[in-house]
Amino acid sequence: MKGIFWGIIFFVVVTLFMPMFIVTSCDISIPNRDKPIEKKIVESDLVVAVYNHDTDKIMELGLEEYIIGVVAGEAPAAFEIEALKAQAVAARTYAIWKRSAYVEAGNPDHPGAILCTSHLHCQEWLSLEELRERHGKKWIKEYLPKIEDAVMSTKGVIMTYNMKPIEPLYHSTSGGRTENSEDVFTTAVPYLRSVSSPYEEGSPVLVDQYKISIKDFISKLKGKYKDLKVDDKKIASEINILERSSGGNIKKIKIGNKEFTGREVRELFELRSANFTVDIRGKDIHFTTKGYGHGVGMSQWGANGMAKQGSTFSDILKHYYQGVTLSVLKSHK
Repeated sequence: MKGIFWGIIFFVVVTLFMPMFIVTSCDISIPNRDKPIEKKIVESDLVVAVYNHDTDKIMELGLEEYIIGVVAGEAPAAFEIEALKAQAVAARTYAIWKRSAYVEAGNPDHPGAILCTSHLHCQEWLSLEELRERHGKKWIKEYLPKIEDAVMSTKGVIMTYNMKPIEPLYHSTSGGRTENSEDVFTTAVPYLRSVSSPYEEGSPVLVDQYKISIKDFISKLKGKYKDLKVDDKKIASEINILERSSGGNIKKIKIGNKEFTGREVRELFELRSANFTVDIRGKDIHFTTKGYGHGVGMSQWGANGMAKQGSTFSDILKHYYQGVTLSVLKSHK
């Protein structure tokens, strides 16, 4: 009987307590559903060749070292940390996208380097010395660690669409809504769709004014478009906005006998955006623009506004780049 009794006790102990021991003793890895990193993609050299316009030399930089210099050059350091993280991922994605586009033939604009230090052609990159000269030692001490944290906390993270790096266009301020890619650059891209950007109130370039005399306005147009015919006496009726995009940019505007795109007018008169209105006041023409930049992809000030509302960098990126996946680069190490 004692054997049966102790056998029953042993059975109860094994049945009830052993599973508890196993669960508490083993390192069980539970997936974090809020974790933004979803997949891993092809490996990267993690070293990029960058042409420096100031020194006329090609630099070999570690990828994350390069991204720190880009975030410092492209975004206000006073931004919320999640907005800076979003900028870091966008900048890193751009570098990898460029690398995949030019890995074989090389970039014809600066042979031997897939990237450069100019924001007009690639992304602005600033060295530590340039940052110190531009902002001072106090800025270096206060803000550079913040930028480094934003970059290193997203180390290796890029955006992909169908497992390929995207072209992550971004701009300063959209004016309330971003643009479909085809309304600005002719080609429709599935992840560059027009989306709302409601939290841009803090942007210093949300609204801007530009004034030019009617005489200079016509002279500048005729200087580039010789076949233009416009009556300066009836200028108010000679300027007609024909079509706007879903984001608010002017797609077609007729001036005199000629039709233009909003982008053409913006570039000719160096306006902050193609989302503008035209007002005739006496002998002057007044442009009022909304936003700053081409308006496609991520609005930097919109991203900062979202971060202030509690959005993570993942939330921000997936809002401005529709249908993308956040992926991690695999290194050789």
